[in-house]
Amino acid sequence: MTRIGITGHSNLTSGSVPLVRAALAEVLAPYSDGGLVGLSCLARGADQIFAEVVLEVGGKLEVVLPSVDYREAKVKPDNLEQFDSLLMRSTLVRYMPHRTAGREAYEAANEAILGGIDRLVAVWDGQPSGGRGGTGDAVEAARGRGVPVDVVWPEGARRE
Repeated sequence: MTRIGITGHSNLTSGSVPLVRAALAEVLAPYSDGGLVGLSCLARGADQIFAEVVLEVGGKLEVVLPSVDYREAKVKPDNLEQFDSLLMRSTLVRYMPHRTAGREAYEAANEAILGGIDRLVAVWDGQPSGGRGGTGDAVEAARGRGVPVDVVWPEGARRE
């Protein structure tokens, strides 16, 4: 069993989505023997694309939600169907002990993912995080722990 977590940008342009999906499929292809467990917070963008690809290659999906109110507080109406579909297809859903979404809740979720994986995939343009808890911080934390990191940023990918 190989446990792979995701960190990445939530604000990908619509044209970037197929590029990122193809790049993630390539990274995850070696794990398509059924021994893959993907960990995701199911944020819009990279997290959800990763979750879809994990399921497409026959892996299992574990979800770590930052807070009890995450769905109601942070998932936009136009993303609810996608979020719920992935949540229903996951094998495990874990909530961090926070009632409300916010910086502490996101940091706890990132920590839970980093603490439970063999490697991390980062959909990351290489730019520093704007504050604590961003993609760059997760990459730095993983590398600091000796967790291998696969950075995915295909040619032509952009953030909004």
